[in-house]
Amino acid sequence: MLKIDKLSKSYKGGKKAVDNLSLNIDKGDIYGFIGHNGAGKTTTIKCITGILDFNEGDIFIDGMSVKENPIGCKKIMAYIPDNPDLYENMTGIQYLSFISDIFSISKTVRERNIESYSNAFELTKNLGDLISSYSHGMKQKLAIISALIHDPKILILDEPFVGLDPKAAHILKEYMKEMCEKGSAIFFSTHVLEVAEKLCNKIAIIKSGKLIASGETQMVIGDSSLEQLFLEVTENE
Repeated sequence: MLKIDKLSKSYKGGKKAVDNLSLNIDKGDIYGFIGHNGAGKTTTIKCITGILDFNEGDIFIDGMSVKENPIGCKKIMAYIPDNPDLYENMTGIQYLSFISDIFSISKTVRERNIESYSNAFELTKNLGDLISSYSHGMKQKLAIISALIHDPKILILDEPFVGLDPKAAHILKEYMKEMCEKGSAIFFSTHVLEVAEKLCNKIAIIKSGKLIASGETQMVIGDSSLEQLFLEVTENE
């Protein structure tokens, strides 16, 4: 579903934020992407989603190159950043309707999905309010709903649990599992190692832009814990 092939991205001054990274995320995977601040996680995610161009390699989504067919890739993808940047002069329902229009979601489907997700995340009563009045957690919930309403084949998330209350975080995890059971794939970065260990069937650890461990979660961890492994490999490399 998602193939990162020898990806390299450098910023001005020649610093490589991502260095020859290759990963395969298959249908049904909940794939955790782990690393310190500045390790290259957000840069990788922004390259996948088309926000950043990259210097070397390629990225494929359902067989399509993000360089050669960016619109085709975006049609089947959803992205939730760590800090939602929404149109704050819109109301919540206006924003969700706007996103629904972009993805050509029918009236019946959008109404059903907006009602279902907004009820689940307890945001229904606030949909008529301006987004500028929302708390960070409410904005995060609105971003999540906007990502889910078009039933994406692949969901890309950058620190998705930051700002969510425990109930909302639990609901998001359940939706993530449901998506993957239906054949979608999820790739997300996180600092919450306990969540990654319990939720992800596969993980990758990145340090200074380079991949230092990847594979099925239990195979990578072995008899250790993810926290213990992470501390060992990031200190020893």
